[in-house]
Amino acid sequence: MSIPAQSEGTVITKGDAAPGEILLKVSGLQKHFPIRKGLLQRQVGAVRAVDGIDFEVRAGETLGVVGESGCGKSTMGRLITRLLEPTAGTVEFEGKDITHLGVSGMRPLRRDVQMIFQDPYSSLNPRHTIGTIIGAPFRLQGVTPEGGIKKEVQRLLSVVGLNPEHYNRYPHEFSGGQRQRIGIARALALNPKLVVADEPVSALDVSIQAQVVNLLDDLQQELGLTYVIIAHDLSVVRHVSDRIAVMYLGKIVELADRESLYKAPMHPYTKALMSAVPIPDPRRKNAKSERILLKGDVPSPISPPSGCRFHTRCWKATQICTTTEPPLIELKPGQRVACHHPENFEDQAPQDTVLLSVAKEAAELVSDEVLAESAETSAAVAAEVAAEVEVAEDAAPEASEDEASEDEAPAKEK
Repeated sequence: MSIPAQSEGTVITKGDAAPGEILLKVSGLQKHFPIRKGLLQRQVGAVRAVDGIDFEVRAGETLGVVGESGCGKSTMGRLITRLLEPTAGTVEFEGKDITHLGVSGMRPLRRDVQMIFQDPYSSLNPRHTIGTIIGAPFRLQGVTPEGGIKKEVQRLLSVVGLNPEHYNRYPHEFSGGQRQRIGIARALALNPKLVVADEPVSALDVSIQAQVVNLLDDLQQELGLTYVIIAHDLSVVRHVSDRIAVMYLGKIVELADRESLYKAPMHPYTKALMSAVPIPDPRRKNAKSERILLKGDVPSPISPPSGCRFHTRCWKATQICTTTEPPLIELKPGQRVACHHPENFEDQAPQDTVLLSVAKEAAELVSDEVLAESAETSAAVAAEVAAEVEVAEDAAPEASEDEASEDEAPAKEK
């Protein structure tokens, strides 16, 4: 796939951020939707869709965001593209705070930050031709590509795998997959630096999903794009992401690189999500499923549980989980988790061993093999950490003796 450059003077230059540098930084981001009642429309509560998240996206990488429906993924995507006004927190793009920029302040940044919407049917105006739809960014930004807007739109159509001769057709004449390609072409029209894709393949047929995912992958290599891909399909996220953030009820509960997360998930919720991924292996058709069934439904974001928000459905929950919210800390290099009793790592609250009644009920839905494996790996990691501490303590006196002898050596020379 070859993507020609636009002419000098009209080309939308790529960012100053070199690959690996921080392009997007989010700190303490919140979005609470007010609930109003009565004649005077007084606020009686709020839906905490996003309730304090922190992460960074580096230039050239793909961050995948996964979680159950209603966990705040799409709201988070609209916040970082500034389609919604945050309640609190900051959003920095290339070191510039864009949290509260107005329409005029955001207009230049719209070239650099674009979004691919989930529903390819409602995101395209049925009264406009696809030529008008894809050409809209050029007209809004006052950009005239080399050869004119029509020629550039036809080039973009060929880039996303559509026939350039369909320039004058309307959205209803295309299938779901083709409409999503039109949405991708519109998002890429101005060569953005950051593209937020909100479940770009969830509305498509399975046979089309792989084509669109591969297209996004190819375009990233060609254009040096940075992606934030929101999805609930863990197999899709695994294919395209460099790092993955797992969200639950408005919070990020685990953030890790792809290999670490899939090899050894630390948060119990992440482990439950991973167990739900089907394995396409005919030899396993008669094998017993080790899928972890979670207890109950996701709690209401209007009044989320105290402490750890997952404790009402977790099979490892203890008293500390109900009172103290676990911070998102780095337990392994490149793997951050918010959990008092993480999987595949030593217990962060070993003094609290009495399971809650809800945890005992949740454990009944988890197979004995999974529970045994969880206890075994946690104990093994704890023993390994203890052994490392002993080795370090044994080496410390020897190191201090060596340092003392080194200090004495210059004195003898004198």
